Amino acid sequence: MQSSGAPGLAQSAALQLSAMGERSRELGGALREPERQRRLLLVVVCVALLLDNMLYMVIVPIIPDYLADLRGERGNSSADLDIQIGVLFASKALLQLLVNPLSGTFIDRVGYDLPLLIGLLVMFLSTCIFAFAENYGTLFAARSLQGLGSAFADTSGIAMIADKFTEEAERSRALGIALAFISFGSLVAPPFGGILYEFAGKRVPFIVLACVCLADGVLLLTVVKPFSDRTRENMPVGTPIHRLMVDPYIAVVAGALTVCNIPLAFLEPTISNWMESTMDASKWQMGLVWLPAFLPHVLGVYITVRLAARYPERQWFYGALGMVIIGASSCTVPACKTFGELVFPLCGICFGIALVDTALLPTLAFLVDVRHVSVYGSVYAIADISYSVAYAMGPVVAGQIVHNLGFVQLNLGMGLVNVLYAPALLLLRPVCQIKPSFSERNVLLEEGPSGLYDSIRLEERTLRRKGLSTGAGTEHELRGRSEEEESGPESA
Repeated sequence: MQSSGAPGLAQSAALQLSAMGERSRELGGALREPERQRRLLLVVVCVALLLDNMLYMVIVPIIPDYLADLRGERGNSSADLDIQIGVLFASKALLQLLVNPLSGTFIDRVGYDLPLLIGLLVMFLSTCIFAFAENYGTLFAARSLQGLGSAFADTSGIAMIADKFTEEAERSRALGIALAFISFGSLVAPPFGGILYEFAGKRVPFIVLACVCLADGVLLLTVVKPFSDRTRENMPVGTPIHRLMVDPYIAVVAGALTVCNIPLAFLEPTISNWMESTMDASKWQMGLVWLPAFLPHVLGVYITVRLAARYPERQWFYGALGMVIIGASSCTVPACKTFGELVFPLCGICFGIALVDTALLPTLAFLVDVRHVSVYGSVYAIADISYSVAYAMGPVVAGQIVHNLGFVQLNLGMGLVNVLYAPALLLLRPVCQIKPSFSERNVLLEEGPSGLYDSIRLEERTLRRKGLSTGAGTEHELRGRSEEEESGPESA
């Protein structure tokens, strides 16, 4: 009986292995489907952006109390401790600001998946260091390292979305989903970190985020192959970042992204002290004051995506309207006397930021499509620089303004700057009128665009239209002709 049972067990095991192999092949085939792969990549990018913003904000309720413990000064605030906290909070954005020009160029040269993986690995490392740091120097190193990871992960993630979702409507929708994850990470991180820190200690919030970061990196490796052989000679040459920076339309968008995020960046480090001194707010009120603003932010993203699908030529107007709403809301913050009253202007600020970001981030990709080469690493590095400028100044500059001029003057100044900058978006109106044509690229490509390599095929079609042979001339001559093609839209 034993001899007759052994072959049966072996046959059963072989059948099970065969079934597992078949399921693995089916899964691999499903992952290779373009539409499914796009959706999975969107999930990977959204989780990466969620993690980055949670890591940015999760230290808000943890670090001041933890540093005071290290110094033996719990409950006794000192100017020196405040400076240390401000520098620690700003170090991430400062390093991100310095690295972004280099990361944007690197992304343009190697593609989007490898820099995204590098960014996730660096963020995982910085989170682990945060969890086990026992002194200020190690915390500063971990915070700075997070800025390095963000410079790669954020820029490559947003650029990957712009590359994979080429139609204007679906690109706006995908970027809107990413912005919703950014907002959720920023707003849910303080209560998440505060609750876990109170009941489980400092390490647990960071260990949880490190595990999610590691899982996201594994998912990225299953969807794409960052280390596969690449045909470098077939990749289009992206426009250098310094040329994009002097493009007047891109400069206007970058300025708007900086200005609209200043109220949020300046209020986050200052509003808690103001609430405590003005309305005698409790700890839970200071920790949850931003959480209700998540719903208006998502509503703003949804409204802008729907409007952009129907009226894409008015993207400049949606951004300008958002800046006016931000300005008006910022000016009303100092007039609030209770926690309930304060929630409304903060919701207005987040709603306005959603309008500006959701309207202008797809516009950056569109400007690159019609005025430069359809490679998006450098242009979204410029967007990341714009955010980093606001958040690098916030923890350091805002406190000094409140100390020297007052909280009321800070808010009135931020509101006035947003309202005065809004008319500058009128400069985008001429280029936004091109949107109904879905850009020259989509018109010329009969079989539909596929992302990173579109500019090669666009160049070939353009040369054929002019009766030129794509094989004639050297690679240098072809690039020269491509640059002449770029000058046409620029002069328009």
